[in-house]
Amino acid sequence: MPETTASANGARRPFRGLILDFVGVLTSGVYEAHEQWCAAQGLAPDAWRAALGTNPEARAWYQALEVGRMSQAEFNRRTAVLLGLDDGENLMGRVWSGARPAAGTIGVARAARAAGYTVALLSNSFGLDPYDPYNHIGVRDLFDVTVLSELEGVAKPDPVIYQRTLDRMGLPAAECVFVDDYLVNLPPAQALGIHTVHATSEESTVAALETLLGVRAACAA
Repeated sequence: MPETTASANGARRPFRGLILDFVGVLTSGVYEAHEQWCAAQGLAPDAWRAALGTNPEARAWYQALEVGRMSQAEFNRRTAVLLGLDDGENLMGRVWSGARPAAGTIGVARAARAAGYTVALLSNSFGLDPYDPYNHIGVRDLFDVTVLSELEGVAKPDPVIYQRTLDRMGLPAAECVFVDDYLVNLPPAQALGIHTVHATSEESTVAALETLLGVRAACAA
């Protein structure tokens, strides 16, 4: 099961809201897709992950992209040069082309919304143009509230973006569940009183949410 953390005072309360991260929660096969793309370009399988994770320039560009200080097109151009590629056109879309929807988690979200829960997306985005990952994965219609770091000018784990999400949902923190695959993104939510779920696998995330929310995953067709 994924790690779950009770709200600030440890009490179990009825929930009315579900807040979901995107990458690693609503997506499947991302790292494999990135590795396959890298190999097809003649790069080391971990070249994309290494560039964004350990190269200071690329990391700074990605952080600027997350909060809308750099366009995806500019990020594509710069990162293609860094990787030694001739063509940066829609680089992000090409790297992400093999990623798939996490059908189980999406099914739980649909079931929760049908049961009356307010469902929100809280995502550290990585550009919307020319590649829109939310359209690609097919979750644009899944949410009552959508909060993207690129449009907010602030990204997780800054507490500001969590509070904005709650405000737009119109719900108190104690009545919401937040799911994210990065542990660093959970403490700010917990500090506000949100119940958190650490997404370690799709199967365990689905099981935890079905138990917490009292719903069964619907088909994510």
